[in-house]
Amino acid sequence: MDSKSTLLEQLRIERAPPAPVGGPGGRRPARTGLVIGIIVILLVAGGGLAYWKISAASAVPVQEATARAVTSGSTGAPVAGSLLDASGYVVALRDATVSGKAIYQVKQVLVQQGEAVKAGQIIARLDDSNVRAGLAQSLAQVAQARAALAQAKLAAEDARPTYQREQQELAQGLISQDTFDATKASYDAAQAAMGVAQQTLAVDQAAVAVNQRYEDDTLIRAPFDGVVTSTNAQPGQIVSPQFSGGGGLAEIVDMNSLEVDVDVSENFISRVHANQPAQITLDAYPDWHIPAHVIAIIPTADKSKATVSVRIGFKEGDPRVLPQMGARVSFLADASAAGSSASNSSDSASPSAATAAVTVPSSAVQTGSDSSTGTVFVIDNDTVAARTVQLGARSGDNQWILGGLKAGASVAIGDLSKLHDGVRVRITQ
Repeated sequence: MDSKSTLLEQLRIERAPPAPVGGPGGRRPARTGLVIGIIVILLVAGGGLAYWKISAASAVPVQEATARAVTSGSTGAPVAGSLLDASGYVVALRDATVSGKAIYQVKQVLVQQGEAVKAGQIIARLDDSNVRAGLAQSLAQVAQARAALAQAKLAAEDARPTYQREQQELAQGLISQDTFDATKASYDAAQAAMGVAQQTLAVDQAAVAVNQRYEDDTLIRAPFDGVVTSTNAQPGQIVSPQFSGGGGLAEIVDMNSLEVDVDVSENFISRVHANQPAQITLDAYPDWHIPAHVIAIIPTADKSKATVSVRIGFKEGDPRVLPQMGARVSFLADASAAGSSASNSSDSASPSAATAAVTVPSSAVQTGSDSSTGTVFVIDNDTVAARTVQLGARSGDNQWILGGLKAGASVAIGDLSKLHDGVRVRITQ
């Protein structure tokens, strides 16, 4: 047994003790730590990349626009504050197409286009040959009626003494009743004949007046002071007001009655009122801004266009203003209201409140039920801040801002329904 135990002890393999950490045999634990460190770095980098991707994906893509100061005219002065813009045409309150009252042949035209005329001035003569013949006939009938009246008066005067004498004789019983009745009948007939002659003369005199009026109608006169804008007939031409297109001898316009008529959308008519200050800019003179005022708002709407007509008057006349010119009207805020609004804005508005009007693209404004205010989203780095602004006129693709925004501010344009105060945005081109 002892020899077997000894033999087994000799066959046992001797193992070396484990090397201490950091010693010559400690390379394996150091290598494991390095691997773990690399894994941690990769995890942090991957998490940051995933967070960046998630953050970028959640940002709302918008485009960027810059609010610009609005200037008017060649002087570069800031606009005082247009609440609304509308387009229309210059029209004349007094505009007459002058013609004859019946079918006539033109004898003479005494005016030309562009000529100024006075009220009552003869501008044309029509052929009056037939009228003069009728007038001469009626004058002859008057003369005949006067002669007949004179004869009837004479007969009545001759019958009067006989009637009066026999009336006395009948009272004294000197003549019979039948004799007196015959005399009375003659007297009454003479009186009646005189009355008929008087009425006949009156009728003939009325005919003279009518024919004289016809004669006067052949002289075409200017109905008021104005300027002849067109002449539509020449000597020898037949004119009549009864046929469309033919009948007008000339058109006269009272240049002192010029105004501008515009159509304002029903949504913005609340910004307009009578006597409101306005500014007219003619298409022919884009740098000439004419002081004006609202004359009246026509109290009816056009349901087909959803508009209301507004009359705008010039504060001063000018020969450069002509009928049918295209015009643009800016409805301005009242001076007192503008001053009050400016005061309130300076007291309560944020530092970005505007002191002058600016313009931004229409797509940068979010509007609600109140057409006088809206919301814009000002871009600040990668977020937006909602701002309530006072809306002015809208011209084409541009919206005027009267308060709440400074020139130079960056605003978001695009789908504003996804934006709210503080939301992250991503600027796209």
